[in-house]
Amino acid sequence: MSKDSTRRHFCLAATTALAATRVHGANDRVQVGFIGYGLIGAQHVSDFKNQKDVEMAAMAETYQPRLEEGLRAMGGSPRPYNDFRKLLDDKNLQAVVVSTPDHWHALMSIMACAAGKDVYVEKPMTLFHAEGQWMIKAARKYNRVVQVGTQQRSGLHYAKAKRLLNEGAIGKIHSVRSQSARNIMPGFSVPPAGAAPSDFNYDMWLGPAPARPYQAHRGIYHFRWFWDYSGGQMTNLAAHSLDIMYWALNPKGPKSVVSIGGRYALQDDGETPDTQDALFDFGSWSAAWYHREASRGTPRGGALEFFGTKGSMTVDRSGFEITSDLKIDPAAAIPRFKGQPGGGPKISDAKPEPWTQSMKEKGSSDEQFDLHVRNFIDCVKTRQRPVADVADGHQVATACHLANISLRTGRKLQWDADKETIVGDKEAAAMLTRPYRKPWNTVLESFKL
Repeated sequence: MSKDSTRRHFCLAATTALAATRVHGANDRVQVGFIGYGLIGAQHVSDFKNQKDVEMAAMAETYQPRLEEGLRAMGGSPRPYNDFRKLLDDKNLQAVVVSTPDHWHALMSIMACAAGKDVYVEKPMTLFHAEGQWMIKAARKYNRVVQVGTQQRSGLHYAKAKRLLNEGAIGKIHSVRSQSARNIMPGFSVPPAGAAPSDFNYDMWLGPAPARPYQAHRGIYHFRWFWDYSGGQMTNLAAHSLDIMYWALNPKGPKSVVSIGGRYALQDDGETPDTQDALFDFGSWSAAWYHREASRGTPRGGALEFFGTKGSMTVDRSGFEITSDLKIDPAAAIPRFKGQPGGGPKISDAKPEPWTQSMKEKGSSDEQFDLHVRNFIDCVKTRQRPVADVADGHQVATACHLANISLRTGRKLQWDADKETIVGDKEAAAMLTRPYRKPWNTVLESFKL
């Protein structure tokens, strides 16, 4: 980063007060800039393009071929930037979409807030816990709308499922389970180290992450397998299920978290676990997550399942289903072998009856993406909080980070949700934050969060 560029971002806060006063009328077109054009970035370009009151105005990318591809997908005459800071300096933009690797989400969002832009940031919202605290402070300090890309919150069938759970459709909820399993053996191999492609700005791609020699997996797509840039499938896939769990049940935070696993099977240079199990204790109910990258196992419907005293509910992007348990005399569950010895419960022949109403409803994945963008654009205009606010994203990301810290330390963690710290484990508590690489640490410090 040049001295002029650094100085320019020290001055962002001075212009924010003016930018924060801009409230758009109901018929205004919102100029949106996009940072990053990877898999989810392409999805976002398509979704925002569907909104008639959005102007596809600009894009920034570190990889020139993707920048060119993204500009073509946007249509019209979007402004191209190789440096996202110049996009943030674009005073015509009211909002930005951050679709970068995870390690850039927080700082880019903070810088965008300071530049007077509202932010749609892809999940996971953060790479480590402290970033979420900084992001909340920035969003509130600069009066910015920050929507996290947990699109399931905007799915109509998810909203109905949440309402049914809250109304007691499956009774008292005491357990939640979610999972993801596939087999991608043998993995992605080990590419040789070498020079970064001439049309890829690797140093900018690294940003606040530690400086590492370039090789193909430290870059486009494969970033998710390295702790420098991601929390693996825990923050990638588990975050979606945990987000709906938090939305539906509104817990303050887990009391304790324990996780085990490792990169046991994939034959590549990745670091994040291909096998992981995590358990969360919320006091009056528990939650479990597992993922498998090297075995599909027996397929189960529904990535997320709520267990209640009357039955269970599975829910995913294709819909939800409530399955009623049968109301029986508890004695009827006693195994029947040879006779009924005296002194125990008398086995009952009472006819079982459903505890609740079973039902099934379909959903639409495409609908969720469009409605999530629509909610964001509406909030840009009304200045209301979005359905997946930055504070919501912080809660969910925190649970994921705690699971990964437990896995990496090999210990069960006790969590103080009020103080937002790990209790009685200084080593683990120190992992709630990380240093940024120079000069990005100075940029962060300039906002005094």
